[in-house]
Amino acid sequence: MSGFCSLANLNYLMEIKPKSVKGTQLKSMIVKRLYFDKALSCAELSELFDKSIPSIAKAINELIDEGFVVEQGYAPSSGGRRPLLYSIKPDAMYILAVAMDQLTTRIQLLDLFNHPVADALLFDLKLLNNPGALAALVENINNYIADAPVQKEKIAGIGMGMPGFVNVVEGINYSYLDAGGSLTQYLAIQTGLPVYIDNDSSLIALAEQKFGIAKNQKDVMVINLGWGIGLGMIVNGEIFRGHDGFAGELSHIPLSEDGALCVCGKRGCLEAEASMLVVAEKAIEGIKNGRVTSLKTIDNNPSKLLGDAILEAADNGDQFAIELLSDAGYKIGKALAILIHIMNPKTIVLSGRGARVGKILLAPIQQALHKYCIPRLASSTELVISDLGFDAELIGAAVLMMENFDKELKSVAV
Repeated sequence: MSGFCSLANLNYLMEIKPKSVKGTQLKSMIVKRLYFDKALSCAELSELFDKSIPSIAKAINELIDEGFVVEQGYAPSSGGRRPLLYSIKPDAMYILAVAMDQLTTRIQLLDLFNHPVADALLFDLKLLNNPGALAALVENINNYIADAPVQKEKIAGIGMGMPGFVNVVEGINYSYLDAGGSLTQYLAIQTGLPVYIDNDSSLIALAEQKFGIAKNQKDVMVINLGWGIGLGMIVNGEIFRGHDGFAGELSHIPLSEDGALCVCGKRGCLEAEASMLVVAEKAIEGIKNGRVTSLKTIDNNPSKLLGDAILEAADNGDQFAIELLSDAGYKIGKALAILIHIMNPKTIVLSGRGARVGKILLAPIQQALHKYCIPRLASSTELVISDLGFDAELIGAAVLMMENFDKELKSVAV
């Protein structure tokens, strides 16, 4: 949402947010930095922003008076005088995080420590061929805000992850949720809050980069194991989006010439061979054919419900569920071999919903890498399981909002 505010949202920002800036962008920059770095001294902030220590100290004192910053205590001794550290006050404001996939949507209110302050709302929302999806999304967001335990004026904005071809600059999703123009502008008008959107896999990579296992790493490929198979790319320390912003379509790497038909219209794509939706369909077929398993066919929305059941069954040692996931893992590993040959990443992170069964997937993925990847390249790439897991997209949505926090204030101040 580049510089856009509805009238209601503009009034909100004018009344609430400028208390933290008062004619200067420096304080909003400090708030943003403390959100990411937890605790910093005046000297560290001075070096980061190339501002004098007295200027930083003045801004910090004002932020303390305004309830945004608190004294954290003194840093551990390094031989000299210990500097006083400052941290963000977690309840100074809140972020509404929205995490979407093809079938379901989660909404959660988070504080500035990314801790939930209200129960998450999880509801079914099919995106493909559903013209009512956008209206349902708006209704659920507004109802959640109305029922939230905090005043709307304390919600800084909405960060939202979603599948599809997302143009973050124009705020458009070319695959789903057609708003007849900028989706972010439409949502901002409908909710009265600043809104930022991004591809779900890019947000998962952003979460891993800022608060997860990829922190302080420069070249990382983050695999979003959900109903589809997404890829978020960290290249030279930045989220890589490509020329049009659509880089990372790992799910449509062709694995075979005559494989299953993919929704993109081609055959043999990774998503058509190894996604959770495909795993669920294979489970249904196996159950019908008499496979011994604790899984049961679910008649209503079977793929979604059975997909969750497969992950749980595999965790509990169900051999059929493990077999299904192992087959998918091998095919994912074949695609990762291609990715390693092209990108030569330091780390590949298995994240998203499927990180729950990451240990089950590791062995078949490694087996495929041994078969299809040049050993010198494979041996230099570490394959790890996310600690954030299913929460990664929600955290990434919050990060997206805070990355744009000072920009939103600047657009109002101007």
